[in-house]
Amino acid sequence: MFANRLNGEEGRFGDLPPLKNKDLSGEVVTRFAPNPDFVLHLGSIRAAILSHDYARKYDGRFLLRFEDTDPRLKKSALEYYEAIRDDLKWLECPWDQEWIQSDRLSLYYEHAVKLLDQGSAYVCTCEREAFSARISRGEPCPCRLKDPATNLDDWRKMLHGGYSEGEAVVRIKTDITHPNPAVRDWPAFRVIDPEKYPHPRVGTKYRVWPLYNIASAIDDHLLGVTHIFRGKEHLTNAFRQGYVYKYLEWKYPEAIHYGRLKAVGFTLSKSVMVKQLETGQVKDYSDPRLPTLAALRRRGYSPNTLRKIVHEMGPRPVDATLSWDNINAADRKEVDRIAHRYNFLVDPVPLDVTGVPGNFEAHLPLHPGQPELGARTLKVNAEGNKARVWLSGADKGLLATSNVLRLMELFNVEVENADASPASARFHSQDYMTARKLGAPLIQWLPEGQRIQFQSVMPDATLATGQAEENVLAEPVGSIIQMVRFGFARIDFKDKSQVEVYYSHR
Repeated sequence: MFANRLNGEEGRFGDLPPLKNKDLSGEVVTRFAPNPDFVLHLGSIRAAILSHDYARKYDGRFLLRFEDTDPRLKKSALEYYEAIRDDLKWLECPWDQEWIQSDRLSLYYEHAVKLLDQGSAYVCTCEREAFSARISRGEPCPCRLKDPATNLDDWRKMLHGGYSEGEAVVRIKTDITHPNPAVRDWPAFRVIDPEKYPHPRVGTKYRVWPLYNIASAIDDHLLGVTHIFRGKEHLTNAFRQGYVYKYLEWKYPEAIHYGRLKAVGFTLSKSVMVKQLETGQVKDYSDPRLPTLAALRRRGYSPNTLRKIVHEMGPRPVDATLSWDNINAADRKEVDRIAHRYNFLVDPVPLDVTGVPGNFEAHLPLHPGQPELGARTLKVNAEGNKARVWLSGADKGLLATSNVLRLMELFNVEVENADASPASARFHSQDYMTARKLGAPLIQWLPEGQRIQFQSVMPDATLATGQAEENVLAEPVGSIIQMVRFGFARIDFKDKSQVEVYYSHR
């Protein structure tokens, strides 16, 4: 029966290795848990895609959980909740249920009381430096010896203003001689001044906030999460959370820790990207210089490209490297199949052709490998046996070094004066075989009457300007196109006289 459930998605997710320790009779529940203090970026895709795709592979549930319980250091912003939703939709990772931790404070408080009451946690009022010195030596602090009743009184003081920010934390009792000092009696709840650090969703309602490990541990259990996909940097968190699960007699989810991701050519540091935004080094979080999903979406990358890269990495514990070279190579295979072709000339120069025996039409395929998609037409109208066409500035040198040029899908011309402005040539012949016998270079061109202004925002945010064939106006905004001999791009804006695109790659 279980195998039958896989049939619908096996083609898309069948390349993922089977989950270890998977009880085939139970439901797989995964979660993606971002902090809404920024948009998603390339460092986020492994957790998001693996969590979503494994849930789909096993006909399970995929949860989106916003972890927004740190209004002081990791400040959430309302715009990022929706931006993350948009990122996941574009990434083709729809979620089955959504949860926001700032709505769940009462649940965390209930479990704090239970842990304090059974002696598994305590309220610590030691100065941070003094506590750190003791715990580094494997010695308990005096607060650890308090009885549950005293701890519950102190907890109520935390809730109702008896302690100010920094004066008290709830700690989970662990092995104070644990080989990893970070595991020893780790903090679970702390006081944050609500007037100084109001939360964007709940304002000043709360003054005691859970830290990551306690909120995540409680939610993973209460929401029925069975499998967690996260980086190796969370291995210590698994040890910390294990104590909570033991005290509350819960079964810890299956945690799959994959290797670290090394970025080549860009940074995955959220703080660096935020600083770039704040200082005006980049325009917004869809700026092409950023590795955000918003930027990749605007530049026309395919979400399937990222999915294939993540599937290739898999959930293995080995480290992986991600660079623009391997992203672009993978994306080229995706978009080359769908992108319509259009002529685009950077720094265009005119060429006057005489002796043209009449009007001509060139029929160029929208896609050379898919003739069923149709063709686009470029028309050259000769007036008095003379016509003007436009060439790319990069091809101007060929006028001086070639006797005969082939205007692609149009006719052949014999160069007369390459140095004039405009340059001049004479109609030579029409058929392609003649050009081939003469070794004539094939030149991209545009007719005088079918040109519009074209602007491409490049990956470094500079602008490449020129002219494009007006046929591109038939493409809707958002289309991925190939600018012949220039590269792939996404149409970001257009009107009757111009088109602006965001460049992807060659």
